[in-house]
Amino acid sequence: MAFDLDMIKKVYNNYGPRIAAARKVVGKPLTLTEKILYAHLWEGNATEAHERGVTYVDFAPDRVAMQDATAQMALLQFMQAGRPTVAVPSTVHCDHLIQAKIGADQDLATANTQNKEVYDFLASVSNKYGIGFWKPGAGIIHQVVLENYAFPGGMMIGTDSHTPNAGGLGMIAIGVGGADACDVMAGLAWELKFPKLIGVKLTGKLSGWASAKDVILKVAGILTVKGGTGAIVEYFGEGARSLSATGKGTICNMGAEIGATTSVFGYDDKIATYLKGTEREEIAKLADQVKEHLTGDDEVYANPEKYFDQVIEIDLSSLEPHVNGPFTPDMAWPISKFAAAVKENGWPQTLEVGLIGSCTNSSYEDISRAASLAKQAVDKNLVAKAEFTITPGSELVRYTVERDGYLDTFEKMGGVVLANACGPCIGQWARHSDDPTRKNSIITSFNRNFKARNDGNPNTHAFVASPEIVTALTIAGDLAFNPMTDTLTNSAGEQVKLDEPQGLEMPLKGFAVEDAGYQAPAEDGSKVSVIVDPASARLQLLDPFKAWEGTDVKGLKLLIKAKGKCTTDHISMAGPWLKFRGHLDNISNNMLIGATNFFNDKADTVKNQLNGEYGAVPATARAYKAAGIGSIVVGDENYGEGSSREHAAMEPRHLGVRAILVKSFARIHETNLKKQGMLALTFADANDYDRILEDDVIDITGLNDFAPGKQLTIVLNHADGKSESFNVNHTYNEQQIEWFKAGGALNIIRMNQKA
Repeated sequence: MAFDLDMIKKVYNNYGPRIAAARKVVGKPLTLTEKILYAHLWEGNATEAHERGVTYVDFAPDRVAMQDATAQMALLQFMQAGRPTVAVPSTVHCDHLIQAKIGADQDLATANTQNKEVYDFLASVSNKYGIGFWKPGAGIIHQVVLENYAFPGGMMIGTDSHTPNAGGLGMIAIGVGGADACDVMAGLAWELKFPKLIGVKLTGKLSGWASAKDVILKVAGILTVKGGTGAIVEYFGEGARSLSATGKGTICNMGAEIGATTSVFGYDDKIATYLKGTEREEIAKLADQVKEHLTGDDEVYANPEKYFDQVIEIDLSSLEPHVNGPFTPDMAWPISKFAAAVKENGWPQTLEVGLIGSCTNSSYEDISRAASLAKQAVDKNLVAKAEFTITPGSELVRYTVERDGYLDTFEKMGGVVLANACGPCIGQWARHSDDPTRKNSIITSFNRNFKARNDGNPNTHAFVASPEIVTALTIAGDLAFNPMTDTLTNSAGEQVKLDEPQGLEMPLKGFAVEDAGYQAPAEDGSKVSVIVDPASARLQLLDPFKAWEGTDVKGLKLLIKAKGKCTTDHISMAGPWLKFRGHLDNISNNMLIGATNFFNDKADTVKNQLNGEYGAVPATARAYKAAGIGSIVVGDENYGEGSSREHAAMEPRHLGVRAILVKSFARIHETNLKKQGMLALTFADANDYDRILEDDVIDITGLNDFAPGKQLTIVLNHADGKSESFNVNHTYNEQQIEWFKAGGALNIIRMNQKA
């Protein structure tokens, strides 16, 4: 069925006049990205052209999506806003809290028991405030959104970094923190710096072993984990039109791994086919009526260098399958060079586990192509040498692929079907291992592979590839195996070669499902009660953060000087900590425990300046807070990359950290810090990072004149009595400075709602 059809009609009715106004102020042909952005301006018709990478702009997103781990904090904040219902269509999806351990049925039953308190809270708060609720087992948020809510030319924000998955259906879909979601649900504008534009021209057509996944794996190798920061990636060309809608979604999903704000494809026949196949023919008909607005102008694609800030061209006909990793999703290896890289770098060549599925690659097409290889293994008497798991993306996909026999094929190969949930992709994996610390290798069709992300073991070398390549290497049990050229020995001692994978973009008999897992909210939620037990270890009502005291911030103790990569996984780990996502104080006990301390190269071991002893980061922060002393965190490049989890910003705020000073920020995390009333600062000279010493007490001055574009000053008070200072940068605009002064954006929302 088509949800929110009236809203979509309204969006499309606005497109004509809003695009006309945008053309007038911009004065040149428009990219698809610009059309969607200008069509969603909070002010309505554009009155000025916005400068890419410079201008902060207010937008009016069409909808909000939240997954259960982040929805808890987002909705706890929304409850303070004072509204009777959400202002835009919103949904909650229970996908993160289900741990993969035994198999789908048992794991789901366990999750329903262990997480009952949280699920009941999310269901009741959704029921009260007009939010659609997708029950545990319904599927992973991004796959469910693609199947039910994404529409060409729309704008959505979601409290998960892989929200851009919806770009596969031509939607500008952006990952945000819960505070941003709270703003939009409360009826406020959503602010974003007008993005730069990266164009990716795709020519030719995929064939053989190559898949849509290989497009983004190659792009990640080109742009790195930082190359897309502050930019939207727009794919176009004959090659783009040849890709399935779900293949497009895979590419957009993993665009988060290059730091991109989001990624998007234009509306085409493949997208229309997917809409019709998922019972949304009405939306396809509406999109057809405005299709000239749902793709970039011809002049743009004829001369892309004139209209994009950067252009990349990839020939799909010659694209080789890739394997990316380990430890970072941008270390890209064509399959022909991967075996040599494994041996030269001393990575464990024996493959222990292969995992397919997740929000990135769990479409019908993905499953059917991987199943064609599993069937070959069975038919050719090949015994899979590594463990194999399959994570369907939604109940719709799972039910359909079971009906069509694919799950049975996987099980014959020795595969284990997991619940329709995130599972191992986000660390919710009770991995079976005889030595949980052993140096080992796994390969997944997931999206990111940071150290210890999947199984908590920093010695696990995780590689990312397409479901087809993952399945083939799992059969071989050998990372050096190239299925395009190599043979395998079967149980009869014969040399056999795997044929190219075959699959279907859409099921021939259509999709089917008995219970998709959707729960509609009450028409009148005023009588619905949302109860949070004050003694709960998993849910905690929020208290507002304190407003700025109106003076410079002085006497801050250095909490930690983080060395190297410090993702939101390092700042606020997932895995076993997911159960505390609704309890700020309890989850704060994981704050920065994964970050490496510059001064001793250890994790979760920092010097407490009050007693000179070394201890855990959260405990040290709590000691400073108890003594009435603020603290500061110093970090390296691209600090806060990865997941959108706002806990990575709320935990430091809760434990008395006043500022984060780094060489550079990942976009979502910087915004999350600002929303919580924190100071997010960057070194004007990256070399100043080296001047900060372990026993420093730090002042931040210039706050009485805090203004956009005006530097602040850091004063380092060293233990030997000497002091030195340097200037630091920030990207705060006037509104964000007000967030800081008020103690957080939510405080302003609350004040405005009461006014």
